[in-house]
Amino acid sequence: MKPEMQALMGMILMAGLGGGAQSATLDQELAAVATDPALPLSSLSVLAVRGGKVVYQYQTGPRRLGEAPLPATAETMYRVASVSKMMTTFGLMKLVEQGKLALDADAGLYLGYPLRNPAFPDQPITLRMLLTHTSSLRDGAGYSWPASVAIKDKLSGAEAGMWAPEAAPGAYFTYSNLNWGVIGTIMEKVSGERFDRLMRRLLLGPMQLRGGYNPSEFSAAELADVATLYRKRAVDSEEWNPAGPWIAQVDDYGVRPPVAPPGIASYVIGSNGTLFSPTGGLRISASDLGKVMLMLIHDGRHQEQQILQPKTIKLMFSRQWTYSGGNGDTYRGLYHSWGLGSQRFDDAAGGGNRLVEGGGFSASGHLGDAYGLISTFVVDLDSGNGMISLIGGTGADPERHPGRYSAMTRSEERILTALYRRAILGQ
Repeated sequence: MKPEMQALMGMILMAGLGGGAQSATLDQELAAVATDPALPLSSLSVLAVRGGKVVYQYQTGPRRLGEAPLPATAETMYRVASVSKMMTTFGLMKLVEQGKLALDADAGLYLGYPLRNPAFPDQPITLRMLLTHTSSLRDGAGYSWPASVAIKDKLSGAEAGMWAPEAAPGAYFTYSNLNWGVIGTIMEKVSGERFDRLMRRLLLGPMQLRGGYNPSEFSAAELADVATLYRKRAVDSEEWNPAGPWIAQVDDYGVRPPVAPPGIASYVIGSNGTLFSPTGGLRISASDLGKVMLMLIHDGRHQEQQILQPKTIKLMFSRQWTYSGGNGDTYRGLYHSWGLGSQRFDDAAGGGNRLVEGGGFSASGHLGDAYGLISTFVVDLDSGNGMISLIGGTGADPERHPGRYSAMTRSEERILTALYRRAILGQ
């Protein structure tokens, strides 16, 4: 973005917050969160939408360390972890709109082989079950394999940890990354396209979104804008040192460029959708996620294009599963209600999934957490208000610093509450 455009955007954003002083106050609050010596963050990129318009953006910290650290900017792309699942679902729902997939059909019909829990061999598993984490698939045997592995061989066996032996398909919610590996495989099978390129054709390209699920095909400019994810612990260690150095976890492209997945030249499309991580491998900026949020708020439209149909968006974010006391694992109260590839945050006091201190903000979207990255995409489609937060690295063990009113980390709570009060409520 040219300097004059950056200045103009800054004036627009500050005007949306009611003046430069209020924007500066929010800047200071977020900077204080990022530099908290007890809970340091390597970088932070946030965006707030109010009434269907972007009113605030802010970045702090380096996207890449080194002799000459590079600052995080509005163009900085992060590996957004499980927010990728929601984005993958948008691509899937495009295929549903095109009549290539049906949510309640037996998913094995698309794969070309039975998809069955060995403990419940007569019960079909559907896309709706995969999208709502009620398929009975589990992550205990892994959820990502190289190009040489056929996911069929993993799913068709009785490998320990692959399937829930006690929960029939459709009966019980347990968050499982493997669901999206199966979804990505199905998307490849019905389209005949490799997942990373299919997502570019269905969603990223039409919306002019930078990044994607395969950094080895990024342009030099895109690679320069990918943030390295950090922790203050070694990659394979559980020992944290908040006063120590930041240690790169993934996407350290300033040191070594990305390489294509091994064996990709001979990869059989539709044999293993985990290859490009539909579950967590998307690299994208907060600014571009803001475009996605505005598209959802504006009934699926982006710059005169109809990306998704309004009824598709309504269905995706509608209540598909609700915790009733014994029908799911809520993960410390975080999961109470689920749509299709999206979480619903009901704002219940003491429920674990309240987004802001004191309540007042019910929303839908997705969270992500991997390699030090903590991501949040939450939107209230009725009011047109939403928040995006991308933390590029955590310096202290998040498990030892839980939130005060939710199952999120304390840093997440502070960021979202500041954004909500200042940028959305205008306090």
